[in-house]
Amino acid sequence: MKKDLQTLEGRMRDSEEANALQPVSLDLRKTVPWIIFVLFFAVLNETVFVVSTPSIAAELALKPSEVSLVLTSFMIIFGTGSIVYGKLSDMYSLKKMVMIGLLIYGGGSLLGFLAHRYYPAVIAARILQGIGGSAIPTLLMIMITRYFKSRDRGKMFGIVGSTVALSEGMGPVIGGFISERLHWSFLFIIPLFTLLSIPFFLKTLPEEQPRGGKADFIGAVLFVAATALLILYLTDSRWPYLVISLILYGGFAVHIRRVEEPFIELSMLTNGRWVRGLLSAIALFGTMAGLLFMVPQMLSQVHLMTAGAIGWVMFPGAISLVFFGVYGGTLVDRKGYSRVYYIGLALYISSLLLLSILAGAAPWLLSAVLVAAYVGFSFLKTSLATGVSQTLTEQEAGVGMGMLNLVSFLSEAAGMALVGKMLADGVLEIPLNR
Repeated sequence: MKKDLQTLEGRMRDSEEANALQPVSLDLRKTVPWIIFVLFFAVLNETVFVVSTPSIAAELALKPSEVSLVLTSFMIIFGTGSIVYGKLSDMYSLKKMVMIGLLIYGGGSLLGFLAHRYYPAVIAARILQGIGGSAIPTLLMIMITRYFKSRDRGKMFGIVGSTVALSEGMGPVIGGFISERLHWSFLFIIPLFTLLSIPFFLKTLPEEQPRGGKADFIGAVLFVAATALLILYLTDSRWPYLVISLILYGGFAVHIRRVEEPFIELSMLTNGRWVRGLLSAIALFGTMAGLLFMVPQMLSQVHLMTAGAIGWVMFPGAISLVFFGVYGGTLVDRKGYSRVYYIGLALYISSLLLLSILAGAAPWLLSAVLVAAYVGFSFLKTSLATGVSQTLTEQEAGVGMGMLNLVSFLSEAAGMALVGKMLADGVLEIPLNR
């Protein structure tokens, strides 16, 4: 009898250990609405202030170079913060990181609204918004990688991509409406809606034990500072930014070889599939951002169209990105990310070639080709995120997905800067297809 009890106890203990090792799966129907909700209001802050900078400059007597800090201060922190939160999520509870990010985001928003008449406080508020807001896209992607079944990840990444596209597109519209009807300071109120999601995430996300490890603060500071200066160079084209950035990256490379637990593990750099995924993201996001910068210039100079008319030409493509992002995610789950990637690549390259040939064609035709470009881009973006997530272990998911967000952001800035410089230098005036 005693032996039977010992056997039963042993089986129960083994069962408990097996259950503890089982990955947590979140309910798709309950979680998706909240992910869409919080992501929409987080990404909205990238573009919601764009149309309000003239009003801010006039009210606070600022020069254009001064008022641009309202945008750049947020973008720099938002762009570099993703990798920091990614690393922290590998060491500490994801639930706690989400709560910290949401509270900082809300605190910065409240500061901006209450102290909007004092410009240094406005910039401080935008920096705090960047620190808190950068947590949300990265941690949501890590959440999908950790807590959703592999058969649902493609759909989830598609939903994330569609939500980001919708939010970025709606930002200037919502910002202009609120600034005109109320006051630009009320734009700081919008992010406070994200705080409504706190009870849901507190209840839904599992309790995780800290994984431990040492925080490589020196490596984090070197990497973030180098990346911030690189973003400044891409937006301002001042050589000292680039020189100092390269020096700091060199220092970072030396540093991570000397510490026991570096900010970015060297072993990840030997993961060929992950590195190829990052390189693909650089090419994809860089060319798409360059395209979206160049097309309005082409429509303005070749077709002599107004800003409003240009917006209508590009509108169908932007809307298609919202719908086809979800559809592409469903295809990834059914057919596999590799097949969807090549379908998207064929669509994307074909549309770029068609745009170069049909530059002088009717605007409605250009709009149709842009839809194909957007659809191809949405397929590529979703399949790429799914593919990259599958190359990472659970311990690597934080930094790995954070790096994907970071290189995508940097590539967009680089693509716009490069195309702008090529247009200014007349490089793109050479008729290559005639």
